Amino acid sequence: MQPHPVNREIIDLLPSELADYAGGLLRSGCRVALVAAHHDTENSPGGRAVRVVYLFTSGPPDTRTELHVRLDPDRPEVPTLAHLSFPTGRFEREMRDLYGIVPLDHPLPRRLVRHFHWPKGWYPMRPDAGPPPPFAEQEGPYPFLEVEGDGVYEIPVGPVHAGLIEPGHFRFSVVGETILKLKARLWFVHKGIEKLFEGRTVERGLPLAERISGDTAVGHALAYCLAVEEATGTRVPADAQRARALLLELERLHNHIADLGMLCNDVGHSILNAQAQRVREQLLRLNDEITGHRLLRGGVIPGGAVLRSVPDPARMRDLRDDVRQIADLALAHSTVRDRFTGTARLTTAAARDLGCLGYVGRASGLSADARTAHPFHTYEQPPTVPVHIRGDVLARFLVRAEEIDASTALIIHLAAGLHPGATTTWPPLPGTEAPGSGVGIVEGWRGTITTRVETGPGHTLTRVKPVDPSFFNWPALPLALTDTIVPDFPLTNKSFNLSYAGNDL
Repeated sequence: MQPHPVNREIIDLLPSELADYAGGLLRSGCRVALVAAHHDTENSPGGRAVRVVYLFTSGPPDTRTELHVRLDPDRPEVPTLAHLSFPTGRFEREMRDLYGIVPLDHPLPRRLVRHFHWPKGWYPMRPDAGPPPPFAEQEGPYPFLEVEGDGVYEIPVGPVHAGLIEPGHFRFSVVGETILKLKARLWFVHKGIEKLFEGRTVERGLPLAERISGDTAVGHALAYCLAVEEATGTRVPADAQRARALLLELERLHNHIADLGMLCNDVGHSILNAQAQRVREQLLRLNDEITGHRLLRGGVIPGGAVLRSVPDPARMRDLRDDVRQIADLALAHSTVRDRFTGTARLTTAAARDLGCLGYVGRASGLSADARTAHPFHTYEQPPTVPVHIRGDVLARFLVRAEEIDASTALIIHLAAGLHPGATTTWPPLPGTEAPGSGVGIVEGWRGTITTRVETGPGHTLTRVKPVDPSFFNWPALPLALTDTIVPDFPLTNKSFNLSYAGNDL
């Protein structure tokens, strides 16, 4: 499969024109990939221009449409698109909390990112934000919707958890053991990732991209590099693209096998989890041989890729057979299969409305995959994309297991044409014609990652907006848990395996 020529269009709009254009793109089958606010301090009257970029994508063929809307800096307001797209409504709430840009007539005007101890009127992404001021007095309790009725009670969980995960608060409204409603409260750790990119060189931005979500070093680094390369007019050699595709599949393998094991562990089958983690350890050691890092950092670089070694096909087949046996043993066990089957169903319609991505979407009947919609590499054959329609824990287990099979086959194929070494065309040649902005779209192991970059003089980063698939998938977890039982929360949570770090930028 050849990469399609990217059809990229940038349209400048008035705020009054936004809804009509956006509605037309959504009706044509596009999805909202990101919404990014900008304070354009250069070449603007008084250095205070405010601009919002809406990125709509579709494919194949690979199509990216950007709507740029300029706002009054004294009164930054934009008409809401929440009535057209649920994910866009969440981007708007994030933008309001971090930039102070108001989405007019938003149906859910309450805060998304800002906690109630944040100083009032302080917006950390504005150029005049300054150092973080001291935390203020609570403005009030977070407005959780209370469910009332005979026998209804609440179970609060977190935000501090008994594990090496970032904070998140879950509040269950329960009757008996049945969950009536779950509210997830995130953004306890605003790390300022987007702000930290500003002013860095492209090279210094790469380590930050690799650490957006630690288990997705390749996915986020690659999306960042693709965006930078488009912004700077850099062409990447075919061998480097092939190496990048291989690294992306290796990252998918070690994460998916870990999830298969932990799903078994959550229903009491600890022996299978131990076997799965044994295979993952072999994959992590293989990663270290290939890139010098167990999580594959350093493999993707601007303009190319670096490989210290190439995986041996026989070794990959042995690992695949190991995983197949673990998956078969799990599904042959009546307790495991019974606990997985029918638990925490997410319907196709709900997954589509929420904009779900990756294995969460594919387990609910959505076949979208950036490797086919937005390919960066010449695949001789399109990657196999497993899809199930049940939308339960079993479907999310099966999608992972089948993706491991497909990724192993792809790794063996890609490795056949590769040799150790570095292949890169960075830095770009002087005088290279470049648009100054670019978009990278990658099918990470959790789903589609989208990063948009703008550069200034000397390829300095002026704006980087990364979007992890977890931003789209977090709202699906409470929906899937409705009418399940409290003991199934850990199992369901692991079947989604959403990133706190990738969400709480």
